[in-house]
Amino acid sequence: MHRYNALVEYRRVYLIILDGLGVGAAPDSARFGDAGTDTLAHLLLAAPVELPELASLGLGNLYAGGLPGLPRVAQPRAHYARLTELSAGKDTTTGHWELMGLTRAAAAPVFPDGFPAEFLAEFSRRVGRGVLGNRPASGTVIIQELGAAQLASGDLIVYTSADSVFQVAAHTDVVGLAELYRICEIARGMLAGPLAVDRVIARPFTGDAATGFTRTADRRDYALPPPAPTVLDRLAQAGLDVLGVGKIHDIFAGRGITVSWPVHGNINLMRQVSLLAGREPGLDPYGRLAWRGLVFANLVDFDMLYGHRNDPAGFAVALREFDDWLAGFVAGLTDDELLLVTADHGNDPTTPGTDHTREQVPLLVIDAAIRDNGGRRLDPPAGFSHVGATILAALGQEHAQVGSNLLAAAGEK
Repeated sequence: MHRYNALVEYRRVYLIILDGLGVGAAPDSARFGDAGTDTLAHLLLAAPVELPELASLGLGNLYAGGLPGLPRVAQPRAHYARLTELSAGKDTTTGHWELMGLTRAAAAPVFPDGFPAEFLAEFSRRVGRGVLGNRPASGTVIIQELGAAQLASGDLIVYTSADSVFQVAAHTDVVGLAELYRICEIARGMLAGPLAVDRVIARPFTGDAATGFTRTADRRDYALPPPAPTVLDRLAQAGLDVLGVGKIHDIFAGRGITVSWPVHGNINLMRQVSLLAGREPGLDPYGRLAWRGLVFANLVDFDMLYGHRNDPAGFAVALREFDDWLAGFVAGLTDDELLLVTADHGNDPTTPGTDHTREQVPLLVIDAAIRDNGGRRLDPPAGFSHVGATILAALGQEHAQVGSNLLAAAGEK
């Protein structure tokens, strides 16, 4: 059985974020207006689907009676746990930063009444365009409401959400991508101090009033840099590879990422992870033997396409696609590889709202020995940072100031 110690360590760690997959209301969920939420349970009750690989790993064991398509198993093939967030927030940036050891005591600023008029006046002056909207909204809805006006006027659609974001939408026939990105860079520089939102997001769209407007795949995020070093910085400084897949580079403003693949869509994201692991043939500068360190991937579709759009059926289908892919990936784990699967927050698609939900998140910890010999339930202290601590320890780095090494807690050390 593989056991981590100072002389024998993993060569490769894979961290996969199932964006928005909460597993039940956090102890303080009522303070966020999210009492009773449970993304995983509610979506499977609304749209049952079989998840045999996740069930075999023990995900259903987080529930006393299991869930539809996700029964409890007597011998789970992974260590499994619920993690409770300590940071003051329920957004993507906060969740990911805490996973990498950075807990936020104060919530990021949000703007439920829109952004201050004086800020928008100066923003308009600097970018040379007016502003439409300036309110919390669904991105797919607001472009239908204001798309025709944007086309006619050339003004920018500015909106936010329950997250700490400043989003700028514009039709590509009126505002080209280069200009939209420049506008967002200007906004990022202006949004400081009490206006320092986590992300400025460029949201280009196409279409017309007759057929409807559609967002393109050319979204770009401009993130607030982490205020202190994270686990990613420490890994990179130690000479290890930190390979970001999807929006990881954006979430950390590029800090600590040695190479990034900003691919879109869960299917493409999973395939990129497989390529990096050497599981699939393909042209890629990083083959199975060429790197040592961390692959960090965010599967964004769960949150973006299904949680925010109150679509439990779509969420369930996407989980089944992940389950199919995961079965092959887990089967291929070698003795020097470690896989962690978790989430960053909840996004219960059965709630009346469309925003993130304050929930606990699942954690599955798998290596070849755990897979073949069985895992058990872990009960770590509150905090997401144990994930980052475990990654540091697995790759032979000091972790004590970050959190608990969950492999040691499970008796792997």
